[in-house]
Formats: sequence, structure tokens, C-alpha cells
Amino acid sequence: MAAPHVIRGHLRALLEAEEGTIVKEAPLRVSLTYPSPYRAGMSSLGFQLLYREINGRPDAVAERAFLPDDIEGWRRSRLPLLTLETQQPVSHAQVIAFSLAYELEIGGLIECLALAGLAPRARDRRADDPLVVLGGPITFSNPLPAAPFADVVVMGEGEEVIHVLLDWVQEGLSRDALLDRLAGVPGLYVPAVHGERLLPVVAVDNLRLPAVGQIRTPHTELSNMHLVEAERGCHRKCTFCVMRRSTNGGMRLADPDAIFESIPEGARRVGLVGAAVSDHPKLVPIVERIVRSGREIGLSSLRADRLSDELMALLREGGYKTLTVASDGASERLRVALQKVIREEHLLSAAGYASRYGMRYLKLYMMVGVPGEESADIDELVRFSREIATITPVALGIAPFVAKRNTPLDRRPFAGIPYVEGVLTRLKRELRGRVDVRSTSARWAWVEYALAQGGFDMAEAALDAHAGGGTFAAWKRAILEHGREVQPLDADLRMGLPSGPFAAEALPA
Repeated sequence: MAAPHVIRGHLRALLEAEEGTIVKEAPLRVSLTYPSPYRAGMSSLGFQLLYREINGRPDAVAERAFLPDDIEGWRRSRLPLLTLETQQPVSHAQVIAFSLAYELEIGGLIECLALAGLAPRARDRRADDPLVVLGGPITFSNPLPAAPFADVVVMGEGEEVIHVLLDWVQEGLSRDALLDRLAGVPGLYVPAVHGERLLPVVAVDNLRLPAVGQIRTPHTELSNMHLVEAERGCHRKCTFCVMRRSTNGGMRLADPDAIFESIPEGARRVGLVGAAVSDHPKLVPIVERIVRSGREIGLSSLRADRLSDELMALLREGGYKTLTVASDGASERLRVALQKVIREEHLLSAAGYASRYGMRYLKLYMMVGVPGEESADIDELVRFSREIATITPVALGIAPFVAKRNTPLDRRPFAGIPYVEGVLTRLKRELRGRVDVRSTSARWAWVEYALAQGGFDMAEAALDAHAGGGTFAAWKRAILEHGREVQPLDADLRMGLPSGPFAAEALPA
């Protein structure tokens, strides 16, 4: 996809397949940019929420841009990064606003800035360059590795404070004067003023809930699905989770009538979004109303202890084919230690529901390499997985544990790539033919860990890794060169954990 006319044709095809797109003119232009490809970006309700918010202003227009699927092809075309709606260069806007979901998207952020023709570091950009604003789920944990690339970081929920920012952008202040003023607004972090420190996140007034998607498209992970927020936050206390009850005021519920009234007449698929959707006390009547209106239903999270025959029957009627729940810990002992209230009986019950209601399989998410994990915990996981597989087909979705800032497990060490890969190899060997074992990369989990625990030093590492081609080898070199070693609170020697996350002997070449 190197030829400019091919790229432009691809953008037009994406646009033509959408429903709900907003195309308008306004004096204040915002390039709302997602540092992953279109397919991922358009599955983000937060991204669509800001699109609605900004375009709801008579004086502003937001146009979307995404990290290209074929980065090399786009580079060869010599086109700047373009917006989807009007194919204008991203850099022609007064504001470029990025939404980052997690740490590994920092590489995409740097690439988008480079394709837009802007210096990645805020300190290296010109006074007349667009203001670069960063927000998204990453701000609930640790935005510091991305902060040197931004003029302003929106901490937490941004649908209210973004209007304050845009109001002041229009006043025509110099960049320095604007940043000084913005630095005094709760919820806005200005790295050039505040320095390298984490600021509190902000939450919006509950009357603004629920957030609602604007655009439906077939070219996304959630094909042609209308997204609507059933609740925000979480009331549970899982020690590894950024969205635990202490992060942003706990769980806040959306009104069932408001949820249903947000659904456009033509929407045939509805996705209920939130950190703890299945904990909504009115979930069953909400799902029943949507399904009985002739629509398919999707839920972003199901808790095994909240399943019931009534809910499962509705999910089946609404098109569910796979039941997905989370175990997180490999054993009952670890789940208790993680303050995960899911017990073995709940997971066995979920398997029974999957079987009775004709699900193709039960997908079980979990982590390996959590603090204190022992061989006996993996033994239990093997035994339990085999037991579940006698009830219903099962797939394990496994991710290495990555400690995040702003959680009780902050600063806990990464288990080490050899350890994690050894556990995954064992699980695949001992469960072969019985359980489908799927895992994310241990190597990239180590990179994610370094970024999640890092500060401005990891911004320099990200720049070097990008310059080196963005491979794991490039990231490894850059992290080992720039990383300030994070000391674990209590290394578990039984796991053979390295003394710090950047110990070279813990990494393969």
C-alpha cells in the first residue's frame, strides 16, 4: 500500500463503510489520533466518546487518524499522516489528541508523530506546532514514559476537562502562557511545568453517564456494534488491577433506561462496556430488553460468580457463542492472595453453563508469574484445566503478570522471561489434546513491565527502540541502557526471580 492513491482509496473505503460519522467545519480543529490501527481504535469507547464530545461543540471539529496497518508502505508513499474524514494532514490541526490504552502503544505514538512531521519530544517542537494532548486508560496507572511526548496529559476521565482545555486553546495565548494556565487545572498534567511526577486522576459527574459510541463499522474487532457504557469503574479489590475500587471512586452505574434509549434504531448489535459490567444489579433486565428488541448482545466482562441460568439463556438468545471469564490466579491460593473473589466452584459452574447453553467453548483468562507463584500452583492449574475440559471445551488465555503503578502490587518484580516461557511450555505439553493454551509473549510482557514501572527514562528508551526498528532486540538494548533499575519489594527466590526487571541475565538474546 505504498502508492498515495491506494492509501487514499483505503481511507475512503473505511469511511464509506461507517454509520454515524461526523463531517463538519469549525474554526478549532482537533486531530483525534489512535496509536494503533483502525481495527483496534474503533473498538475503544473512550476514543469514540471524545469524538462525540468535541464534535458536539459548535466551535470545534474532531477528525480521526490511526497508526497505519502498513507503516512501511505509508512511509514509502511520502504522505503525511492523514485524517480519515477529510484526508487532511494531522499536523494542520491546532490540537493533536492521542488516546493510549496501554504501554506498548507508546511506540505507535512516536510513529504517528513522526508520520505527522513533528518532533517526538515536546521540548523539540516549535512554538507554532499543534498542541499535543495525551489521555486514555494509561493515565490511571503511569503516563510518565509517554509524558515527554505530550504538552498536556489528561489524567483520568476527560470528557469534562477537555472542554476547559479547548476553551483556553482558542484564546490565542503563547504556548508557554497556555501551558502555565493549564497546569493549574485539576486533571491536567503539564510535564514541562509539573516535572516527573504522577498527579491524581479525575472523575466526571455521574450525570454524564453512560458514555455512548458514535460510529458503527464492520472493520473492527466489534463489527457493526453500538457501544454503550453500562457502568464505570469497579467495586472489587483485586490487587493487580488498575481499575480496582480505589482508583476512580469505585463502581458507578448507568441508568437502564438511558442505556436503552441511547441505542440507534438501526443498531442490530449492542455492546455493553465497563470494567465490571456483569456486576450491574440490573444487568438481567437490561440484557433482556436489548435481546427482546431483536438485537444481538455483547458484554465486555463477565464474572464467573455472576452467571445464572436467566442471564445465560438471554446471552444465548442474543447471539453468544463463547463464554469468557477470568480466573487470573493459577490456583485457589493465588486467587485468595490477589483478593480475587472468584473461586474454583464458580469456574466449574461457568463450565457447566457453557455446556448447557451450547457455547462452543469456555475461555478462561489468567496470569502466570504472579508474586509468590510456585510449582504447586501450576500443578493445580493443570489438574483443574483437565477437570474443566471434561465438562466443556476450554481455552486458556494466558498473560504474564505485569505489575502496574497505582495498584497494591506496584514495584513487584517481573518473573523473568525464562520462567514464564518455561511455564507456558509445560502447560502446552501437559494439556496438549485436551485444552487449547493461548498466550501473549513473555518478551513483550517484559517490555510492557519496563514501561509500566518507568519514568521519563523509558521515553528515551522508547525513542531509541523506535529508531532501532521497534524489534524486541532494539527494545532490550534501549531499556538496559536507559532503565533505572526498579528494586522489588520482596523478590521470591523460590521462583528464581532476577534482582530487578532489567537484569540482563534474565533475558534471551
